[in-house]
Amino acid sequence: MNRRTRTALLGSALLFAVAAAAGSAGAAGPDESRREAAALTGKAKLYRSAGDDITFSFDAHLAAKDTADPMKATGTFEWSHYLNGEGAWAKAKVDCLVTGGKVAVVSGVVTATDLPGAKGTRVGITVHDLGRHDRLGYSWATTEDLGPKDLPKCVGSAPFEKVRKGTGDFTVVPWRPDF
Repeated sequence: MNRRTRTALLGSALLFAVAAAAGSAGAAGPDESRREAAALTGKAKLYRSAGDDITFSFDAHLAAKDTADPMKATGTFEWSHYLNGEGAWAKAKVDCLVTGGKVAVVSGVVTATDLPGAKGTRVGITVHDLGRHDRLGYSWATTEDLGPKDLPKCVGSAPFEKVRKGTGDFTVVPWRPDF
């Protein structure tokens, strides 16, 4: 056995031993029984070449006791979009959160805004947590204004927007429903 193979095998054995020890020692790893069922948190600015100031922030959670019902999610999310001193902001109350791996879809009803006619509208946003290169999409991307008032819960578009370099700090906690 050559030196490179021996080093690789020893490294693999060490990683396996550490992982096994962490898994068997309840205090060494995170307590999965206290883990949230799902979450989306963080804040980032979107990238726009024209210089738009677009910010999204999330504080959405699904409690462990509600694992079977993503429509029991709680929290808020906010966004704003300004260019040359003009624009608007809005805040929504979360009414659904579904995550899978590093992707989250959250929806909510606008509770506060300075955008005429937007209050009471349901919106959905999709986030892809890619470290400092997160992506985001929103339900109103293909509709007028914020879209239809009858948008279903947990509906968002593909995460087509890029966050501005250095601002992506979204964190997605993957949902693990019991099937």
